[in-house]
Amino acid sequence: MAAVETKLKEYTPERPILRISKPLARFLHVESNSGLFLMLCAVVALGFANSDLAKEYAAFWKQTVVIGFADGFHLSYPLYYWVNDALMAIFFFVIGLEIKREITIGQLSTREQLALPVIAAVGGAAVPALIYLSLQFGEPGEAGWGVPMATDIAFVVGCLALLGSRVPRGLKMLLLALAIVDDILAVLIIALFYTEQLYLSWLAWSAVGFVIVIVLQKLDVRSVLVYTLVGAFSWVCMLKSGVHPTVTGVILGLMTPITALIDPDRLRQILEKSLSEIKNAQGYKRRELINELEFLVSESVSPVERIESALHTWVAYVVMPIFALANAGVAISSDGVASPVSVAIILGLFLGKPIGIVLSSVLAVKMKLAVLPDGVNLKVLCGAGLLSGIGFTMSIFIASLGLPGELLDSAKTGVIVGSALSGVGGMLLLYWFLPKQSRTG
Repeated sequence: MAAVETKLKEYTPERPILRISKPLARFLHVESNSGLFLMLCAVVALGFANSDLAKEYAAFWKQTVVIGFADGFHLSYPLYYWVNDALMAIFFFVIGLEIKREITIGQLSTREQLALPVIAAVGGAAVPALIYLSLQFGEPGEAGWGVPMATDIAFVVGCLALLGSRVPRGLKMLLLALAIVDDILAVLIIALFYTEQLYLSWLAWSAVGFVIVIVLQKLDVRSVLVYTLVGAFSWVCMLKSGVHPTVTGVILGLMTPITALIDPDRLRQILEKSLSEIKNAQGYKRRELINELEFLVSESVSPVERIESALHTWVAYVVMPIFALANAGVAISSDGVASPVSVAIILGLFLGKPIGIVLSSVLAVKMKLAVLPDGVNLKVLCGAGLLSGIGFTMSIFIASLGLPGELLDSAKTGVIVGSALSGVGGMLLLYWFLPKQSRTG
Protein backbone atom coordinates (compact mmCIF):
# COMPACT_ATOMS: atom_id res chain seq x y z
CA MET A 1 0.00 0.00 0.00
CA ALA A 2 2.88 2.35 0.77
CA ALA A 3 4.30 1.76 -2.71
CA VAL A 4 0.94 2.63 -4.25
CA GLU A 5 0.73 5.84 -2.21
CA THR A 6 4.25 6.79 -3.31
CA LYS A 7 3.22 6.30 -6.94
CA LEU A 8 0.11 8.38 -6.33
CA LYS A 9 2.15 11.31 -4.98
CA GLU A 10 4.26 11.23 -8.12
CA TYR A 11 1.20 10.96 -10.36
CA THR A 12 0.63 13.67 -12.96
CA PRO A 13 -1.91 13.61 -15.78
CA GLU A 14 -0.41 12.27 -19.01
CA ARG A 15 0.61 14.89 -21.53
CA PRO A 16 -1.60 14.99 -24.67
CA ILE A 17 1.33 14.14 -26.97
CA LEU A 18 1.93 10.92 -25.03
CA ARG A 19 -1.72 9.93 -25.41
CA ILE A 20 -1.09 9.99 -29.16
CA SER A 21 2.46 8.65 -29.36
CA LYS A 22 2.13 5.72 -26.96
CA PRO A 23 -0.69 3.94 -28.82
CA LEU A 24 1.11 4.71 -32.07
CA ALA A 25 4.37 3.20 -30.79
CA ARG A 26 2.54 0.04 -29.68
CA PHE A 27 0.81 -0.13 -33.07
CA LEU A 28 4.05 0.13 -35.02
CA HIS A 29 5.76 -2.44 -32.79
CA VAL A 30 2.99 -5.01 -33.24
CA GLU A 31 2.65 -4.34 -36.97
CA SER A 32 6.38 -4.64 -37.65
CA ASN A 33 6.55 -8.12 -36.15
CA SER A 34 3.15 -9.32 -37.37
CA GLY A 35 4.02 -8.34 -40.94
CA LEU A 36 6.89 -10.81 -40.92
CA PHE A 37 4.67 -13.50 -39.35
CA LEU A 38 1.97 -12.80 -41.94
CA MET A 39 4.57 -13.24 -44.66
CA LEU A 40 5.56 -16.61 -43.17
CA CYS A 41 1.91 -17.78 -43.16
CA ALA A 42 1.51 -16.72 -46.79
CA VAL A 43 4.61 -18.70 -47.72
CA VAL A 44 3.25 -21.75 -45.85
CA ALA A 45 -0.07 -21.50 -47.73
CA LEU A 46 1.76 -21.17 -51.04
CA GLY A 47 3.93 -24.14 -50.12
CA PHE A 48 0.91 -26.38 -49.49
CA ALA A 49 -0.90 -25.16 -52.63
CA ASN A 50 2.12 -25.99 -54.79
CA SER A 51 2.85 -29.40 -53.22
CA ASP A 52 1.39 -32.91 -53.37
CA LEU A 53 -0.90 -31.93 -50.47
CA ALA A 54 -2.66 -29.21 -52.47
CA LYS A 55 -6.00 -31.07 -52.72
CA GLU A 56 -6.07 -31.96 -49.02
CA TYR A 57 -5.17 -28.38 -48.09
CA ALA A 58 -7.96 -26.96 -50.25
CA ALA A 59 -10.44 -29.54 -48.93
CA PHE A 60 -9.66 -28.54 -45.34
CA TRP A 61 -10.71 -24.92 -45.93
CA LYS A 62 -13.77 -25.96 -47.98
CA GLN A 63 -15.24 -28.25 -45.31
CA THR A 64 -18.67 -27.15 -44.10
CA VAL A 65 -19.02 -25.69 -40.60
CA VAL A 66 -22.49 -25.33 -39.08
CA ILE A 67 -23.26 -22.94 -36.21
CA GLY A 68 -26.73 -22.77 -34.70
CA PHE A 69 -29.53 -25.17 -33.76
CA ALA A 70 -30.10 -28.45 -35.61
CA ASP A 71 -33.87 -27.95 -35.99
CA GLY A 72 -33.88 -24.16 -35.85
CA PHE A 73 -31.91 -21.14 -37.02
CA HIS A 74 -28.40 -22.05 -38.15
CA LEU A 75 -25.64 -20.83 -40.44
CA SER A 76 -23.90 -23.37 -42.67
CA TYR A 77 -20.87 -22.22 -44.66
CA PRO A 78 -17.44 -23.52 -45.73
CA LEU A 79 -14.61 -22.90 -43.25
CA TYR A 80 -12.89 -20.33 -45.48
CA TYR A 81 -16.22 -18.44 -45.62
CA TRP A 82 -16.30 -18.23 -41.83
CA VAL A 83 -12.74 -16.89 -41.91
CA ASN A 84 -13.51 -14.25 -44.56
CA ASP A 85 -16.89 -13.15 -43.23
CA ALA A 86 -16.83 -13.75 -39.47
CA LEU A 87 -13.19 -13.72 -38.35
CA MET A 88 -12.37 -10.80 -40.64
CA ALA A 89 -15.22 -8.83 -39.06
CA ILE A 90 -12.96 -8.57 -36.00
CA PHE A 91 -10.17 -7.29 -38.27
CA PHE A 92 -12.52 -4.64 -39.66
CA PHE A 93 -13.71 -3.76 -36.16
CA VAL A 94 -10.11 -2.94 -35.20
CA ILE A 95 -9.79 -0.92 -38.42
CA GLY A 96 -12.87 1.04 -37.31
CA LEU A 97 -11.26 1.66 -33.91
CA GLU A 98 -8.02 2.81 -35.55
CA ILE A 99 -9.92 5.15 -37.87
CA LYS A 100 -11.86 6.59 -34.93
CA ARG A 101 -8.66 7.19 -32.94
CA GLU A 102 -6.75 8.73 -35.84
CA ILE A 103 -9.50 11.15 -36.93
CA THR A 104 -10.14 12.34 -33.36
CA ILE A 105 -6.79 12.50 -31.55
CA GLY A 106 -4.28 11.02 -34.01
CA GLN A 107 -2.62 11.62 -37.36
CA LEU A 108 -5.85 12.64 -39.13
CA SER A 109 -7.25 14.96 -36.47
CA THR A 110 -6.36 18.29 -38.10
CA ARG A 111 -6.74 19.66 -41.62
CA GLU A 112 -2.97 20.02 -42.00
CA GLN A 113 -2.38 16.40 -40.99
CA LEU A 114 -5.28 15.15 -43.09
CA ALA A 115 -4.50 16.82 -46.41
CA LEU A 116 -1.47 14.87 -47.65
CA PRO A 117 -2.53 11.30 -46.73
CA VAL A 118 -6.07 11.84 -48.08
CA ILE A 119 -4.83 13.24 -51.40
CA ALA A 120 -2.09 10.61 -51.67
CA ALA A 121 -4.47 7.76 -50.81
CA VAL A 122 -7.07 8.91 -53.36
CA GLY A 123 -4.40 9.14 -56.06
CA GLY A 124 -2.93 5.81 -54.97
CA ALA A 125 -6.36 4.18 -55.28
CA ALA A 126 -7.59 5.84 -58.47
CA VAL A 127 -4.58 5.19 -60.73
CA PRO A 128 -4.35 1.40 -60.02
CA ALA A 129 -8.12 1.08 -60.61
CA LEU A 130 -7.82 2.96 -63.91
CA ILE A 131 -4.89 0.81 -65.04
CA TYR A 132 -6.85 -2.33 -64.18
CA LEU A 133 -10.00 -1.14 -65.97
CA SER A 134 -8.01 -0.07 -69.04
CA LEU A 135 -6.96 -3.70 -69.40
CA GLN A 136 -10.11 -5.46 -68.18
CA PHE A 137 -13.03 -3.21 -69.16
CA GLY A 138 -15.71 -5.38 -70.74
CA GLU A 139 -13.80 -8.54 -69.88
CA PRO A 140 -14.85 -11.30 -67.42
CA GLY A 141 -12.48 -9.93 -64.77
CA GLU A 142 -13.83 -6.37 -64.88
CA ALA A 143 -15.32 -6.66 -61.37
CA GLY A 144 -11.83 -6.94 -59.88
CA TRP A 145 -11.06 -3.23 -60.40
CA GLY A 146 -10.97 -2.66 -56.61
CA VAL A 147 -8.29 -5.30 -55.99
CA PRO A 148 -5.12 -3.24 -56.70
CA MET A 149 -6.36 -0.20 -54.75
CA ALA A 150 -5.47 -1.40 -51.23
CA THR A 151 -2.34 -1.20 -49.06
CA ASP A 152 -1.45 -3.77 -46.39
CA ILE A 153 -0.04 -1.74 -43.50
CA ALA A 154 1.25 -4.81 -41.62
CA PHE A 155 3.56 -5.78 -44.50
CA VAL A 156 4.59 -2.16 -45.09
CA VAL A 157 5.52 -1.56 -41.45
CA GLY A 158 7.32 -4.92 -41.37
CA CYS A 159 9.45 -3.83 -44.33
CA LEU A 160 10.20 -0.48 -42.69
CA ALA A 161 11.30 -2.32 -39.54
CA LEU A 162 13.95 -4.13 -41.59
CA LEU A 163 15.46 -0.74 -42.48
CA GLY A 164 15.77 0.12 -38.78
CA SER A 165 16.62 3.59 -37.53
CA ARG A 166 17.22 4.97 -41.03
CA VAL A 167 13.45 5.38 -41.50
CA PRO A 168 12.39 8.90 -40.40
CA ARG A 169 9.38 9.25 -38.14
CA GLY A 170 7.69 11.48 -40.73
CA LEU A 171 7.72 8.65 -43.28
CA LYS A 172 6.21 6.19 -40.80
CA MET A 173 3.47 8.65 -39.91
CA LEU A 174 2.71 9.39 -43.57
CA LEU A 175 2.43 5.71 -44.51
CA LEU A 176 0.33 4.94 -41.44
CA ALA A 177 -2.09 7.81 -42.12
CA LEU A 178 -2.20 6.93 -45.82
CA ALA A 179 -3.05 3.31 -44.95
CA ILE A 180 -5.85 4.44 -42.63
CA VAL A 181 -7.40 6.57 -45.39
CA ASP A 182 -6.82 3.67 -47.78
CA ASP A 183 -8.79 1.40 -45.44
CA ILE A 184 -11.65 3.91 -45.36
CA LEU A 185 -11.76 3.89 -49.17
CA ALA A 186 -11.64 0.09 -49.24
CA VAL A 187 -14.56 -0.19 -46.79
CA LEU A 188 -16.64 2.24 -48.87
CA ILE A 189 -15.83 0.31 -52.04
CA ILE A 190 -16.83 -3.00 -50.42
CA ALA A 191 -20.10 -1.55 -49.12
CA LEU A 192 -21.08 0.31 -52.32
CA PHE A 193 -19.76 -1.82 -55.17
CA TYR A 194 -19.43 -5.39 -53.93
CA THR A 195 -23.02 -5.91 -52.78
CA GLU A 196 -24.81 -8.10 -55.36
CA GLN A 197 -28.37 -8.13 -53.93
CA LEU A 198 -29.80 -6.03 -51.12
CA TYR A 199 -32.50 -7.20 -48.70
CA LEU A 200 -33.78 -4.06 -47.00
CA SER A 201 -35.64 -5.86 -44.19
CA TRP A 202 -32.48 -7.55 -42.96
CA LEU A 203 -30.56 -4.30 -43.37
CA ALA A 204 -33.17 -2.57 -41.21
CA TRP A 205 -32.78 -5.18 -38.48
CA SER A 206 -29.02 -4.66 -38.59
CA ALA A 207 -29.63 -0.93 -38.12
CA VAL A 208 -31.79 -1.77 -35.10
CA GLY A 209 -28.73 -3.42 -33.58
CA PHE A 210 -26.71 -0.23 -34.06
CA VAL A 211 -29.50 1.82 -32.45
CA ILE A 212 -29.44 -0.54 -29.47
CA VAL A 213 -25.69 0.07 -29.15
CA ILE A 214 -26.31 3.84 -29.03
CA VAL A 215 -28.98 3.38 -26.36
CA LEU A 216 -26.67 1.16 -24.29
CA GLN A 217 -23.96 3.81 -24.52
CA LYS A 218 -26.37 6.51 -23.37
CA LEU A 219 -27.26 4.31 -20.39
CA ASP A 220 -23.53 3.90 -19.57
CA VAL A 221 -23.70 0.11 -19.98
CA ARG A 222 -20.08 -1.09 -19.76
CA SER A 223 -20.49 -4.87 -20.25
CA VAL A 224 -18.38 -6.16 -23.15
CA LEU A 225 -20.57 -9.29 -23.33
CA VAL A 226 -23.73 -7.23 -23.92
CA TYR A 227 -22.12 -5.26 -26.75
CA THR A 228 -20.69 -8.47 -28.25
CA LEU A 229 -24.15 -10.08 -28.35
CA VAL A 230 -25.73 -7.00 -29.94
CA GLY A 231 -22.83 -6.78 -32.41
CA ALA A 232 -23.27 -10.46 -33.32
CA PHE A 233 -26.98 -9.80 -33.96
CA SER A 234 -26.13 -6.90 -36.32
CA TRP A 235 -23.50 -9.06 -38.03
CA VAL A 236 -25.99 -11.86 -38.78
CA CYS A 237 -28.55 -9.37 -40.08
CA MET A 238 -25.94 -7.65 -42.24
CA LEU A 239 -24.87 -11.06 -43.58
CA LYS A 240 -28.45 -11.83 -44.58
CA SER A 241 -28.97 -8.34 -46.06
CA GLY A 242 -26.47 -8.88 -48.87
CA VAL A 243 -24.04 -6.19 -47.65
CA HIS A 244 -20.76 -7.78 -46.69
CA PRO A 245 -20.95 -8.41 -42.92
CA THR A 246 -17.45 -7.10 -42.23
CA VAL A 247 -18.94 -3.62 -42.71
CA THR A 248 -20.64 -4.26 -39.35
CA GLY A 249 -17.21 -4.40 -37.70
CA VAL A 250 -16.20 -1.02 -39.11
CA ILE A 251 -19.47 0.64 -38.06
CA LEU A 252 -19.22 -0.73 -34.51
CA GLY A 253 -15.59 0.41 -34.33
CA LEU A 254 -16.55 3.94 -35.39
CA MET A 255 -19.34 3.96 -32.80
CA THR A 256 -16.98 3.12 -29.93
CA PRO A 257 -16.47 6.11 -27.57
CA ILE A 258 -13.12 7.88 -27.77
CA THR A 259 -13.47 9.62 -24.39
CA ALA A 260 -12.91 7.90 -21.06
CA LEU A 261 -15.64 7.74 -18.44
CA ILE A 262 -13.26 9.20 -15.84
CA ASP A 263 -10.73 11.96 -16.60
CA PRO A 264 -7.23 12.02 -15.01
CA ASP A 265 -8.06 14.65 -12.37
CA ARG A 266 -11.15 12.77 -11.24
CA LEU A 267 -9.15 9.53 -11.15
CA ARG A 268 -6.62 11.11 -8.81
CA GLN A 269 -9.38 12.20 -6.42
CA ILE A 270 -10.89 8.71 -6.49
CA LEU A 271 -7.52 7.08 -5.82
CA GLU A 272 -6.80 9.32 -2.84
CA LYS A 273 -10.20 8.59 -1.30
CA SER A 274 -10.22 4.85 -2.13
CA LEU A 275 -6.75 4.13 -0.73
CA SER A 276 -7.81 5.58 2.61
CA GLU A 277 -11.02 3.51 2.65
CA ILE A 278 -9.23 0.30 1.63
CA LYS A 279 -6.75 0.75 4.49
CA ASN A 280 -9.54 0.74 7.06
CA ALA A 281 -11.74 -1.95 5.47
CA GLN A 282 -11.63 -5.67 6.17
CA GLY A 283 -12.74 -8.88 4.50
CA TYR A 284 -15.57 -8.70 1.96
CA LYS A 285 -15.85 -4.92 2.17
CA ARG A 286 -12.16 -4.51 1.34
CA ARG A 287 -12.43 -6.81 -1.69
CA GLU A 288 -15.54 -4.92 -2.85
CA LEU A 289 -13.68 -1.60 -2.66
CA ILE A 290 -10.70 -3.02 -4.57
CA ASN A 291 -12.99 -4.41 -7.32
CA GLU A 292 -14.72 -1.06 -7.60
CA LEU A 293 -11.38 0.73 -7.79
CA GLU A 294 -10.19 -1.68 -10.48
CA PHE A 295 -13.28 -0.90 -12.56
CA LEU A 296 -12.84 2.86 -12.15
CA VAL A 297 -9.16 2.71 -13.11
CA SER A 298 -10.01 0.73 -16.27
CA GLU A 299 -12.63 3.33 -17.15
CA SER A 300 -9.99 6.07 -17.03
CA VAL A 301 -8.86 4.74 -20.41
CA SER A 302 -11.15 5.37 -23.38
CA PRO A 303 -13.02 2.34 -24.78
CA VAL A 304 -11.36 2.85 -28.18
CA GLU A 305 -7.85 2.67 -26.71
CA ARG A 306 -8.68 -0.14 -24.29
CA ILE A 307 -10.41 -2.40 -26.81
CA GLU A 308 -7.91 -1.68 -29.58
CA SER A 309 -5.05 -2.55 -27.23
CA ALA A 310 -6.78 -5.80 -26.24
CA LEU A 311 -7.67 -6.90 -29.78
CA HIS A 312 -4.84 -5.58 -31.91
CA THR A 313 -2.38 -8.32 -31.01
CA TRP A 314 -5.04 -11.01 -31.58
CA VAL A 315 -5.84 -9.56 -35.00
CA ALA A 316 -2.18 -9.21 -35.94
CA TYR A 317 -1.06 -12.67 -34.83
CA VAL A 318 -4.24 -14.78 -35.16
CA VAL A 319 -6.91 -13.29 -37.44
CA MET A 320 -4.69 -12.05 -40.28
CA PRO A 321 -2.38 -15.12 -40.31
CA ILE A 322 -5.43 -17.45 -40.45
CA PHE A 323 -6.80 -15.33 -43.30
CA ALA A 324 -3.46 -15.72 -45.11
CA LEU A 325 -3.47 -19.50 -44.57
CA ALA A 326 -7.03 -19.74 -45.89
CA ASN A 327 -6.65 -17.45 -48.89
CA ALA A 328 -3.03 -17.31 -50.08
CA GLY A 329 -2.95 -20.98 -51.09
CA VAL A 330 -2.89 -20.63 -54.86
CA ALA A 331 -0.87 -22.65 -57.36
CA ILE A 332 1.69 -20.35 -58.98
CA SER A 333 2.41 -21.02 -62.65
CA SER A 334 3.70 -19.05 -65.61
CA ASP A 335 0.24 -19.19 -67.19
CA GLY A 336 -1.32 -17.87 -63.98
CA VAL A 337 1.12 -14.98 -63.72
CA ALA A 338 0.62 -14.12 -67.40
CA SER A 339 -3.20 -14.25 -67.25
CA PRO A 340 -4.94 -10.95 -68.11
CA VAL A 341 -6.40 -10.46 -64.60
CA SER A 342 -3.06 -11.20 -62.95
CA VAL A 343 -1.16 -8.82 -65.25
CA ALA A 344 -3.72 -6.05 -64.64
CA ILE A 345 -3.34 -6.41 -60.86
CA ILE A 346 0.46 -6.60 -60.99
CA LEU A 347 0.64 -3.41 -63.06
CA GLY A 348 -1.91 -1.74 -60.81
CA LEU A 349 0.04 -2.49 -57.63
CA PHE A 350 3.60 -2.17 -58.96
CA LEU A 351 3.10 0.85 -61.21
CA GLY A 352 -0.29 2.36 -60.38
CA LYS A 353 0.24 2.73 -56.65
CA PRO A 354 3.55 4.66 -56.77
CA ILE A 355 2.47 6.75 -59.76
CA GLY A 356 -0.81 7.71 -58.09
CA ILE A 357 0.71 8.46 -54.69
CA VAL A 358 3.72 10.41 -55.98
CA LEU A 359 1.87 12.48 -58.60
CA SER A 360 -1.02 13.39 -56.27
CA SER A 361 1.39 14.25 -53.44
CA VAL A 362 3.57 16.43 -55.66
CA LEU A 363 0.47 18.17 -57.00
CA ALA A 364 -0.80 18.81 -53.46
CA VAL A 365 2.55 20.28 -52.41
CA LYS A 366 2.80 22.44 -55.55
CA MET A 367 -0.71 23.80 -54.92
CA LYS A 368 0.26 24.42 -51.27
CA LEU A 369 -2.52 22.16 -50.04
CA ALA A 370 -0.05 20.04 -48.05
CA VAL A 371 3.62 19.73 -47.10
CA LEU A 372 5.89 16.72 -47.05
CA PRO A 373 6.85 15.48 -43.56
CA ASP A 374 10.36 16.00 -42.19
CA GLY A 375 12.82 13.54 -43.70
CA VAL A 376 10.66 12.84 -46.76
CA ASN A 377 11.76 14.15 -50.16
CA LEU A 378 10.70 13.18 -53.69
CA LYS A 379 13.08 10.21 -53.87
CA VAL A 380 11.95 8.83 -50.51
CA LEU A 381 8.33 9.42 -51.54
CA CYS A 382 8.91 7.28 -54.66
CA GLY A 383 10.19 4.44 -52.47
CA ALA A 384 7.26 4.82 -50.09
CA GLY A 385 4.80 4.86 -52.99
CA LEU A 386 6.26 1.67 -54.40
CA LEU A 387 6.20 0.03 -50.97
CA SER A 388 2.50 0.94 -50.72
CA GLY A 389 1.90 -1.43 -53.62
CA ILE A 390 1.91 -4.27 -51.09
CA GLY A 391 -1.81 -4.92 -51.04
CA PHE A 392 -1.90 -8.47 -49.71
CA THR A 393 -4.67 -8.80 -47.08
CA MET A 394 -7.25 -6.26 -48.29
CA SER A 395 -6.54 -6.95 -51.98
CA ILE A 396 -7.13 -10.69 -51.61
CA PHE A 397 -10.21 -9.96 -49.53
CA ILE A 398 -11.72 -7.71 -52.22
CA ALA A 399 -10.79 -10.26 -54.90
CA SER A 400 -12.72 -12.94 -53.00
CA LEU A 401 -15.82 -10.71 -53.12
CA GLY A 402 -15.75 -9.82 -56.80
CA LEU A 403 -14.18 -12.70 -58.70
CA PRO A 404 -15.10 -16.40 -58.87
CA GLY A 405 -13.22 -19.62 -59.65
CA GLU A 406 -10.24 -19.33 -61.96
CA LEU A 407 -10.50 -15.56 -62.07
CA LEU A 408 -10.06 -15.49 -58.28
CA ASP A 409 -6.99 -17.72 -58.52
CA SER A 410 -5.53 -15.40 -61.16
CA ALA A 411 -6.30 -12.39 -58.98
CA LYS A 412 -4.59 -13.98 -55.96
CA THR A 413 -1.56 -14.76 -58.12
CA GLY A 414 -1.46 -11.15 -59.29
CA VAL A 415 -1.76 -9.84 -55.72
CA ILE A 416 1.05 -12.08 -54.47
CA VAL A 417 3.40 -11.30 -57.36
CA GLY A 418 2.54 -7.58 -57.46
CA SER A 419 2.93 -7.24 -53.69
CA ALA A 420 6.27 -9.09 -53.77
CA LEU A 421 7.62 -6.88 -56.56
CA SER A 422 6.40 -3.75 -54.78
CA GLY A 423 7.92 -4.84 -51.47
CA VAL A 424 11.32 -5.66 -52.93
CA GLY A 425 11.36 -2.59 -55.18
CA GLY A 426 10.23 -0.24 -52.41
CA MET A 427 12.79 -1.63 -49.98
CA LEU A 428 15.60 -1.19 -52.50
CA LEU A 429 14.63 2.40 -53.29
CA LEU A 430 14.37 3.34 -49.63
CA TYR A 431 17.67 1.60 -48.89
CA TRP A 432 19.34 3.72 -51.58
CA PHE A 433 17.60 7.02 -50.90
CA LEU A 434 17.32 7.14 -47.10
CA PRO A 435 20.29 8.63 -45.23
CA LYS A 436 22.57 6.19 -43.44
CA GLN A 437 21.26 7.38 -40.07
CA SER A 438 17.92 8.97 -39.27
CA ARG A 439 16.11 9.82 -36.09
CA THR A 440 13.00 7.85 -35.26
CA GLY A 441 10.12 8.77 -33.02
